[in-house]
Parts: sequence; C-alpha cells; structure tokens
Amino acid sequence: MTLQIGATAPDFEADTTEGHIHFHEWIGDSWAVLFSHPKSFTPVCTTELGYMASIKPEFDKRGVKVIGLSVDSVDDNNGWASDIQETQGTAPNYPIISDADFNVAKLYEMLPADVGGDPKDRTPADNQTVRNVFVIGPDKKIKLILVYPMTTGRNFDEVLRVVDSLQLTANHKVATPAQWQPGDDVIIAGSVTNDAAKEIWPDGWQSPKPYIRIVPDPVK
Repeated sequence: MTLQIGATAPDFEADTTEGHIHFHEWIGDSWAVLFSHPKSFTPVCTTELGYMASIKPEFDKRGVKVIGLSVDSVDDNNGWASDIQETQGTAPNYPIISDADFNVAKLYEMLPADVGGDPKDRTPADNQTVRNVFVIGPDKKIKLILVYPMTTGRNFDEVLRVVDSLQLTANHKVATPAQWQPGDDVIIAGSVTNDAAKEIWPDGWQSPKPYIRIVPDPVK
C-alpha cells in the first residue's frame, strides 16, 4: 500500500543528532514536519537544512516540530552540521535522524524494501528518492506529502504556508483557494450545507457560482 494523505504516519525508533527518539512520542500533541535527504554532505540539501534552521522559529510559533533525516550515521550528520553552519550561516537547530539502516526510508516508502548493506557504499543517486516532505498532525495522520528531485531545492516558505492552511482548516469549516496567504478570503467547505453555513456566517457570503462560497478568513 502506498502512503497517502490521511494514513497514519509509520511509527519508529531511531538515533538522531539529539538522541534516541520514539517518533510518535516525540511528536506528542504537536504537528510535525519530517523532511528527508539522500545523503549527508550533498549540496542542495546543505542549503535546505540551513534555510529550515533559519525559519524554524516560525514553525515553533505554530506548534510544529521539525525533524530531518539522512541516510547516514549520526557522526556523519553531526559533521555535516558544521558545514551547514559554515556555508549557510545557520546550523540545524532540530534533530536529524540517522537512517543508516534504511528503516525509516523503507517505512515511508522512499526506498524499496529490499535495500540493504552499508550506506557508505551507496551514492546520493542511489538514494535519490529520499527527498520527501511529510506534514503530520497531532493525530499522527499524514496531512501533506511533497516529493522533490535532487536538483530542485525545496521551498520551505511554501511548507509553512501549507501548515497555516492545514491548521486553519482543521479548526474551521473552510478551505483555502489557490495562492492563499493568511488573512486572505477563504471558501466555505463543500461539506457544509447552505443551511448550516447560514448559522456560521449569518451575514452571508460572496457566491460567483453556487458551488463557490467566499468568506473572510475566520482568524483575520
């Protein structure tokens, strides 16, 4: 079965640059972002880990825990952190999972189940599918999956925007339109009948088409 939005995020235990974790316990009642890397000391990933560290306070404000993953040892990931600090100006301020046994990559279906051996014998190209972003809710369900090629750096501002949308729509009966930013108008969720909508939005809504019902951001 392929992991899909709404599936329970696989639980696991692993060593990280900040100690051993049990993933579901580590998430606790928070939201979480898990983002993966094919190997330590790779150029695009170096920029990503540094940028994520620079905006981590924004995730903290939203109650979102951040964790990275690299198919390498804890020692390699610790050494990589020094390079990230030197070249990007910000060292990782979140744990990085050591997935040297490929366990997490397999659980999250980023590598085939038959992959094995010494991770040092594998090149970044061998692990090129380990380039995912997972947003996981406090219910431990997967809310978002993004998959990037090795040659395209990830846009973590977009991940932050998606978190804002996910948290808004989890608490209000709305959906967010294309290019939405916090404070913009939203759309009444299709699951809400007009009668129910009138109770929530007694002042009504804009409706360019019967199936499009536009209201202000409820937390604006």
